[in-house]
Amino acid sequence: MSELSPLQKARYVYKPKLPKMLRNGISEICVKEGEVTQSVADQEKIKALFPNTYGKKEITFEKGVNTSLSKKQVVGVILSGGQAPGGHNVVCGLYDALKATNSDNILYGFKKGPSGLIEDDFVEFDDAFIDQYRNTGGFDIIGSGRTKLETEEQFKIAAEVCAKHGITAIVIIGGDDSNTNAAVLAEYFATHGTGVQVIGCPKTIDGDLKNEDIEISFGFDTATKTYSELIGNIERDANSAKKYWHFVKVMGRSASHVALECALETQPNICLISEEVAKKKMSLSQIANYIADSVEKRSAKGMNFGVAIIPEGVVEFVPEFSTLIAEINELLVGKKADEFNALASWEEKYAFIKKGLSEDSFKVFDILPQAIQQQLFLERDPHGNVQVSLIESEKLFSALVKDVLAQRKAKGTYNGKFNALHHFFGYEGRCAFPSNFDADYCYSLGYNAFMLIQYGYNGYLSKVSNLSKPADQWLAGGMPITKMMNIERRHGEDKPVIRKALVELDGKPFKYFEAHREVWAVETSYTYPGAIQYYGPVEVCDLTTRTLALEKGE
Repeated sequence: MSELSPLQKARYVYKPKLPKMLRNGISEICVKEGEVTQSVADQEKIKALFPNTYGKKEITFEKGVNTSLSKKQVVGVILSGGQAPGGHNVVCGLYDALKATNSDNILYGFKKGPSGLIEDDFVEFDDAFIDQYRNTGGFDIIGSGRTKLETEEQFKIAAEVCAKHGITAIVIIGGDDSNTNAAVLAEYFATHGTGVQVIGCPKTIDGDLKNEDIEISFGFDTATKTYSELIGNIERDANSAKKYWHFVKVMGRSASHVALECALETQPNICLISEEVAKKKMSLSQIANYIADSVEKRSAKGMNFGVAIIPEGVVEFVPEFSTLIAEINELLVGKKADEFNALASWEEKYAFIKKGLSEDSFKVFDILPQAIQQQLFLERDPHGNVQVSLIESEKLFSALVKDVLAQRKAKGTYNGKFNALHHFFGYEGRCAFPSNFDADYCYSLGYNAFMLIQYGYNGYLSKVSNLSKPADQWLAGGMPITKMMNIERRHGEDKPVIRKALVELDGKPFKYFEAHREVWAVETSYTYPGAIQYYGPVEVCDLTTRTLALEKGE
């Protein structure tokens, strides 16, 4: 085994903070039931699909006499989807609560995600095993995977594996798709009388698993702090060298929560918000001119440098670009695709494309840098569609800005310098050492998940709230996963899914950003968050996200 770093050693012994109520001791935790719930939309359809788990009550844990049935629990835990800092602590919190209730209780970890349950591939945790992963980043304790549990055959096998090992509950730690799968599995288990409960835990660094009940998904705090440190370092470098514009792409394909939080943390010159681009129906040209305006105004002040934050999926929110992608997907179908691929040179392919696209879409295509044009036609998914997620949007926008500035220079309206550098921050934040907030929050989610199991709940999400306050004021409980669901069209079929939370343009975090961005665009207003702090004053070490603080009016 490799030698441990000093920080690793120190983090192993860190004692995560729990909500005051969960510190009372298992025997002194009781349940307070709330209101009956319904789904966020499509109530009748969701109710029909989940007759056994729909319309249940929200619950809160309080101090009182524990009235749960005393029985041996054999629990399986699954890490599902992309990594997020704090996942290990969910497992540790679950393990500690389980063992504190009854030392004979067992926790199995299914390996490599949901497929581990189907393949009956697991490890049994003990103290020595768990202690190696306390307060550490990553999902390497058992690995993760993106297998979806959604077919009747998979559910049947899962039930058989659970019966084989006497498993009483499964905890699925994942994002919106993973918790949708958890809800469907919970319904199957209830319908078939297996006696196996399913509990979910809210994970995603993208921040889009969020609603009035889930204030923040775990991992978002650490990831955005990690990215903000790097962006702050780049800002400091830009302000030192004074000769580069840095275009920084950050995670967030469906929503811009990461970009917005990083902007609130670092105050860059430019930050695009995909949801605003969609609402205003902004074109690529409009976005390029918007950024170029900042470049020109700063140049006029002698500042030929700056920082722009670009959300990963922003191009998908540009209406004209979405239309272009749809036309390209139609253009390369069947024999047409073979005809296109048979062309020897890019010039011939370019002519083929010009002939096949509508006039408006070709105008959009024609302003793209050639490298991006070729990427649209060379990088295809197994269904022959454009892989939009592979588009290097940070390079796309810097190239478009460069073209706009060249046009302005030709007209004599701009005489500055523009040199662009590019960065993509994604994997750098997914497995970072969790911040104290995420270490505490995740441990609480795991501990709380076991309380939901102990009290017999099925199809519930572990819920910890009041998170902008100190940990001893946090509230713990649970909510039916079906409360977050609606019906969406997926692959030609109506599917029940958890609704993704987009950036609210009338919400306090965006409004704060909107009120300050005109100044940030022209002035050098950079702030430097620095590295995540684990030891020291609580106002530094236990700092919550700017997004959550603004949402709670703090």
